[in-house]
Amino acid sequence: MTALGVGFAPQIIANLNEVKGVKPIEGSWFEFQHHSVAEGKYWNPTLIDFTANQWDYKIKEIAQSGIRYLVLLDTAIHNKTFYPSKLLPQHHMGCDDPLEVVLNAADKYGINFFISNGFYGEWTNPVLLMSDKTIEKLRLQAMNEIAEKYAHHKSFYGWYYPNETGINGHYDDIFMNYVNVSSAEAAKLTPKAKILIAPYGTRNVIEDKKYVYQLEKLNVDFIAYQDEIGVEKTAIEESGRFFERLYNLHKKAAKSRLWADIEVFKFEGTVYKSALLPASWERVVDQLKAVSPFVEKILIYQYMGMLNRQGTYSFAGHTDSFLLYEGLKNAGYLK
Repeated sequence: MTALGVGFAPQIIANLNEVKGVKPIEGSWFEFQHHSVAEGKYWNPTLIDFTANQWDYKIKEIAQSGIRYLVLLDTAIHNKTFYPSKLLPQHHMGCDDPLEVVLNAADKYGINFFISNGFYGEWTNPVLLMSDKTIEKLRLQAMNEIAEKYAHHKSFYGWYYPNETGINGHYDDIFMNYVNVSSAEAAKLTPKAKILIAPYGTRNVIEDKKYVYQLEKLNVDFIAYQDEIGVEKTAIEESGRFFERLYNLHKKAAKSRLWADIEVFKFEGTVYKSALLPASWERVVDQLKAVSPFVEKILIYQYMGMLNRQGTYSFAGHTDSFLLYEGLKNAGYLK
């Protein structure tokens, strides 16, 4: 493993370090199991058996990279939770309560966690998840249970709402209601917690008064829009224009902060139907350059599976993850 990641041209790295105004990677998504079995081919089988020590080490490794925000994608999937729950059965994993373990580790290593309030119900049907009252009741019960068990952690920084319908010019009413109902519950349970969403459909945003009005009505603190490079919906040379448009809209609304969700993956085969692989570090640097002038912070999707530090005790993913880490580190965007 230690031989991987060598061969970077020093003169190229030096030039990249001279780039001004390109923001570092400050956050990442995080998961215990990837929701899509096909996409998680290279790390799901490993993570399911992670011990408490391995989870602790992985959080430490991420913190040492310079990342300060982690976004837990889901606290449940396939009708099972990743923590001991009275609401649903629990996934059998390599430690009894991985959520407690990673929050304890985050307390130690200075990580701020956004904790998911999904996926309760069938994740492939987001409209149902957001509109069905029985599922909504379960989701809010889960938020109450999670807050009771874990909100005492200093690393419990906020909530993340993973259900999405995509932006088709504007947000749809189902999504707006889902977000604001969740935020009302979060405000009761954890008044100081911050709220993050990360919608897709970034290229489809219409720059008009209606979108500004919707931003004003969404009760969230941060919106990290997906750049959609990894899912092949957007070209890097287009990305900056889309985020400039968002910058103008958020400036007018003067409410939620504009972040970016940079996709650092590519597909092994067909998009959405094959395994995720780490993208080249050169491509990711171009993605960072494209959005940096317009956003406050850059988060990536995602460290888990796509990045591993040389010599890690908690390896999970494809071996190209070493190349991506070393490239971004040498270019100055990770430590």
